[in-house]
Amino acid sequence: MTVLKGVGPALAKTLGKLDLFKVEDLLFLLPLRYEDRTTIHRLGALRAGMRCLASGEVLLAETVFRGRRSLLVRLSDGSGQMTLRFFYFSRQQEKQFQPGVTVTFYGDVRAGPAGLEMVHPEYRIMRAGQAPEISDALTPVYPMTEGVQQGRLRNLVGQALDMMAKNPPSELLPQETLDELSLPTLGEALRYLHRPPPDIDLDEIEQGKHPCQVRLSFEELLAHFMSLRSLRNLARRESAVSLDAGAPLQRDFIDSLPFKLTAAQNRVIAEISDDLQDPHPMMRLIQGDVGSGKTVVAAAACAQAIAGGVQAAMMAPTELLAEQHWAGFSAWFEPLGITLAWLSGSQKQSERRNSLEAIGSGKAGMVIGTHALFQEEVTFDKLGLVVIDEQHRFGVHQRVALRDKGATGGGHPHQLVMTATPIPRTLAMAAYADLDTSIIDELPPGRQPVSTIALPDSRRAEVVERVRGACARGQQAYWVCPLIDESEVLDFQAAEASYEMLSGTLAELRVGLVHGRMKNAARDKVMRAFKSGDIDVLVATTVIEVGVDVPNASLMIIENSERMGLSQLHQLRGRVGRGAAQSHCVMLYKQPLGRIAKSRLGVLRETNDGFLVAQRDLELRGPGELLGTRQTGLPEYRIANLVRDADLMPGVQKAASVIQQRYPDKVDAIVSRWLGDTHHYGKV
Repeated sequence: MTVLKGVGPALAKTLGKLDLFKVEDLLFLLPLRYEDRTTIHRLGALRAGMRCLASGEVLLAETVFRGRRSLLVRLSDGSGQMTLRFFYFSRQQEKQFQPGVTVTFYGDVRAGPAGLEMVHPEYRIMRAGQAPEISDALTPVYPMTEGVQQGRLRNLVGQALDMMAKNPPSELLPQETLDELSLPTLGEALRYLHRPPPDIDLDEIEQGKHPCQVRLSFEELLAHFMSLRSLRNLARRESAVSLDAGAPLQRDFIDSLPFKLTAAQNRVIAEISDDLQDPHPMMRLIQGDVGSGKTVVAAAACAQAIAGGVQAAMMAPTELLAEQHWAGFSAWFEPLGITLAWLSGSQKQSERRNSLEAIGSGKAGMVIGTHALFQEEVTFDKLGLVVIDEQHRFGVHQRVALRDKGATGGGHPHQLVMTATPIPRTLAMAAYADLDTSIIDELPPGRQPVSTIALPDSRRAEVVERVRGACARGQQAYWVCPLIDESEVLDFQAAEASYEMLSGTLAELRVGLVHGRMKNAARDKVMRAFKSGDIDVLVATTVIEVGVDVPNASLMIIENSERMGLSQLHQLRGRVGRGAAQSHCVMLYKQPLGRIAKSRLGVLRETNDGFLVAQRDLELRGPGELLGTRQTGLPEYRIANLVRDADLMPGVQKAASVIQQRYPDKVDAIVSRWLGDTHHYGKV
């Protein structure tokens, strides 16, 4: 950066706050918006609400004290008059505005006490005989940080553009791709977006659909996609234990199940089985809606791995969920003679030692636990398959780390990751390009869709009676609240307040409370009591979003549903509907409902299809929030937008294949340009 005029070490450090470390970074700092300073507007033609460039001669400048100290500068250009108002000013500024001096100024016009005025406009004092400066292009407005003004940024970008003119950036996209998509070159796109002509279509720019913007978004998406694909290619070059399909152990497991697998489950098991036979590590994502039966598919894969003489490990994000898997796998595998080991952070030392010994010796064929599975002290004898549940809690960095953790003399383990958050195809293409994807798009037979309604919280008493009736019929209910206790800032119905209310109103019922501030042991105790039927109504925060199965729970009440995202609401709703009885979800909301909140609740009422819900969530909220605040796998983009640019992904896939096959020398250059030293996602 210091090669630029006016940039010393201090300014270079400040620019780093905007992720500007080299001259090229300035070229990719696109304007937030543009200002039209190509025309000097006559003062007599100005109207309140305009944002424009104007010029006039100072008639009067005075400091007034009407409620608040301010500097008023009265100007005229012969067609009309204008007042410039400054609340913050220096003695030097006061002296600048001498009668007869010409001032060029830019800002928002508003109605003031004495006619039209601008408050704190940008301005320039003109020398005698100097004509007002007008631009031949729209003026860019850049993202700012403390210590760097717009004028300075424009100057630095201008220097970078001048340098680019002498030494154009490398064109890394093949000409055939540019021609096919009718895209400009990189240099053309950058120059146009920094110095657009006055007749530019600003609506098109604001929507991010100008060909020059599309050109940059396309290359950025391509960089991320190829970076993730390189992970997959790396996996394909590594070795793994080839695990034969159709082993008697796997067939015995499937035959022992008290239910028949769906066609979708059988299809996905076959896809996984084919991958496991490959002498290279499998990297596969299973997507499935809540209740679609992903766990039993994972268990079939584990049985194939164990039959092949290697260990299988399953990791869940919470101890409670890991414990549920432990119970399920124990019931399935122990009758088949498979030894299981359990590992968690809260284990007693003696239990932990026994588990570590069983894992290290290879005695335990199946290992289940939380992230404690992959702590440094845990050593596997021959880890051949890693299953990660609730992938939306983990990111690509973790996928890389787990692959390395399981590396043994026999190569790397196969990886199977699962998510109960259905992801729209375009988002999955971008976020999980390092994984092959299988979709379980069928629910087990007999599952009834959850009936969903939205009610204002003024009808809370009716809802409480509904809970009483359901429990009187021997069923159980969830009552979910966003916060633990009362908040003056956020007017949410708090979990503790709801617990007190329900305990009093439903005195004949057993009401429990669970939230994130409770110690794990206490929280797990309450959840176990609910699962065993010792609690009728469980008041909870969204901690149960990823939770245990309670088939007898048939009613879900969600407070302040208007404040939650679609995917989160769908996840919560998925806690019921797991038994034979018809289940219901009641979403309570505070009035009045905003437009987006109304749309969001409408989607939940209309469909139980998680993939459709996810698509609508993506459209309403954007990709940043779709997978929750804990999601670390979704990459951040400088220019591209996964919602806006979803239609580019098929072209990105095609271009990636062309470049990797015919122009392999360009792959690292494209990835490095957009991701810098963090590319390949495993180097951070």
